[in-house]
Amino acid sequence: MKEEQSRKRRRGKNKKPQKTQPSLLPKHSTKLHKKTHQQKNPAHQSSSSSSSLKSSSFLDKMKARLAGGHFRMINEKLYTCTGKEALDYFKEDPELFDMYHTGYQEQMSHWPELPVNIIIKWLKERSSSLIVADFGCGDARLAKNVKNKVFSIDLVSNDPSVISCDMANTPLRPSSVDVAVFCLSLMGTNYASYLKEACRVLKPSGWLLIAEVKSRFDPNNGGADPNMFSKAVCEMGFTSALKDFSNKMFVLLYFKKKIWV
Repeated sequence: MKEEQSRKRRRGKNKKPQKTQPSLLPKHSTKLHKKTHQQKNPAHQSSSSSSSLKSSSFLDKMKARLAGGHFRMINEKLYTCTGKEALDYFKEDPELFDMYHTGYQEQMSHWPELPVNIIIKWLKERSSSLIVADFGCGDARLAKNVKNKVFSIDLVSNDPSVISCDMANTPLRPSSVDVAVFCLSLMGTNYASYLKEACRVLKPSGWLLIAEVKSRFDPNNGGADPNMFSKAVCEMGFTSALKDFSNKMFVLLYFKKKIWV
């Protein structure tokens, strides 16, 4: 027994210890390797995503150009026809009205300041009990931003709160509103009839607010003479209260209805 144990001890002394091979990668190297592999994919995905975004951006630009072209075409139509003709035009193809307002909103997005916001501010500085008629309201932004009772009027609209009609012949009662607004909406060959309708529905001493593109009041470039325009409006039963030419994009004209018309 002792001899056997002695042999084992001698064998143990003669046996060379095995060297452990150093690891080429740390224990977490496999995970790092996977991460490195995974990091390549996002780069590929990023390239693919970037390409997709460029394609999407190009399509958006093309759509914007087409929308801009359609807007200009419809805009030209609205300036050269009567309100009734425009109403029939949109009733025949209601999508044109949406197309027009999409183009309109895109155009307005480039303006540093919008006239409707100035009118909203003007109303907020006065009593909320004033009743307003917004002729050519578009997306009815005015009604959505004041506490006043607002009759939003336009030729055609998908908004049930908007009165769809010819603006020369509204369902509003005579002398029923305190403020009549035309914000970039005096369009058509018979726009004078819209102003007469505003005079009809306004109470005595009621306000008429007109915002128009500045170029329309530039007689040196084919626009109307602002003084002649104001005179024509006054002859309908108004007095001129204020002319604001301070904005580079649009003009704001303020009138009051005469007590006796």
